[in-house]
Amino acid sequence: MSSIPIARHRTALTRHELSRPLRLAIDDGILDSSSTVFDYGCGRGGDVQHLRRRGIECTGWDPNYSPEEKRTPADVVNLGYVINVIENRNERVSVLKQAWSLAQKVLIVSVRLSAEARESSFASFEDGFITRRSTFQKYYDQQELRNWIDSVLGESSVAAGPGIFYIFRDQNVRQTFVASKYRRSIAAPRLRRGDLIFEQHKTLFEPLMAFITARGRLPMESELDSACDIIKEIGSLKRAFKIIRTVTGEQQWEEIRETRSQDLLIYLALSRFGGRPRFSQLSQDLQLDVRAFFSTYTRACELADCLLFSAGDPNTISNACRVSSVGKLTPGSLYVHVGAIHFLSPVLRIYEGCARAYIGAVEGANIVKLNHRWPQVSYLAYPEFERDPHPVLFASLVVPLQTFHIQYREYAQSANPPILHRKETFLPPNHPMQQRFERLTRQEEKYGLYEDPQTIGTKDGWEAALSKRGLSLSGHRVVRRTSPINH
Repeated sequence: MSSIPIARHRTALTRHELSRPLRLAIDDGILDSSSTVFDYGCGRGGDVQHLRRRGIECTGWDPNYSPEEKRTPADVVNLGYVINVIENRNERVSVLKQAWSLAQKVLIVSVRLSAEARESSFASFEDGFITRRSTFQKYYDQQELRNWIDSVLGESSVAAGPGIFYIFRDQNVRQTFVASKYRRSIAAPRLRRGDLIFEQHKTLFEPLMAFITARGRLPMESELDSACDIIKEIGSLKRAFKIIRTVTGEQQWEEIRETRSQDLLIYLALSRFGGRPRFSQLSQDLQLDVRAFFSTYTRACELADCLLFSAGDPNTISNACRVSSVGKLTPGSLYVHVGAIHFLSPVLRIYEGCARAYIGAVEGANIVKLNHRWPQVSYLAYPEFERDPHPVLFASLVVPLQTFHIQYREYAQSANPPILHRKETFLPPNHPMQQRFERLTRQEEKYGLYEDPQTIGTKDGWEAALSKRGLSLSGHRVVRRTSPINH
């Protein structure tokens, strides 16, 4: 078997859009127009061209397609789907180390996962398979990949998505990034009534309000560019915030402080999975957050651990699902739109966060299923969620929290795929589509379309229920059929 020729060059793809790891890096703020990028093993150079078109400085090297290019250091180095096509284990280690040596800020490593494998027609070779095209593929489990990266580089990687990891050069930057993933979006409170001093100095107050909304605490002078101007005009940051609270109201700022302290606890709780950092490893802003909310790091970690352990109690999760103010509750699970995750209780955010800390962001998933009978979180993709009144399930990725043996299933070729009903129940508060979805549900209830819930959960079952009553859907409205439907 060792003499089998491996055609590595055949694994290079012609990319018509940016690859998934680099799209994630842009979405996560890892990569922007100020970054320099080196694509290690760039294949035909599709990602290099796509990044350049976005105004991002990018170069690439590939042993088959661009061997003459130099391997140069860059802020971000992308090792995209390279490791999994190398049949020699020692060479994989060497390539990973070389790529890491070039990464000045972040290394992105991506591979194909075992859940994607279709090995029934492949021939076993070394620790992977030989494909029909004489290429090699080594499929990884998510945890296997994490452990391998961490052991080779001596660093703690961060899951960005299924089969995708970030490795940060600076631990402070790593912790800031991880913490930001659990900080939900909040709007600053609106003015409650006019105030002369506030109106006179509105441009000074606005950046202070934005900072406190983002962090839940007063800034140090060094954290706010306008601090000196505020102190000169108002006297102190504390006095300025007192004026803001008078104008906007006390309660909303207390809620913001509580929200940000919860976000910090959730980050600290989930950081145990990757090795909780020492206090000195936190960025300065996170250190100040800890002191402002919990006085000491020890106290913050104790509270975070209590929250984490409660997420491992089946009764606690079951009760939290039953009383949740967001999501659609079924006998076995709570379903929520991804936009509603931050509106869940802290213990349910931890529960979902355990899966996300393992798998990262699941591209295309817009519904999260929190199983409250056994520890399992599923990510469901409904591409037409907003447009289709009853969208079809395209794919699901299941993360069992005890074994972490992920399961992936596609429904694109299914003749009778599952569909969704009562879409408004999945959404976060004040979602712009809420009223439209609610109106459709009221119509469907009026026509008795939900009388047999066991049969309407699939496309065929739902069509049969509509046909039986002489109904059809026009957008998000129920209408009478004017003529029979030919099948």
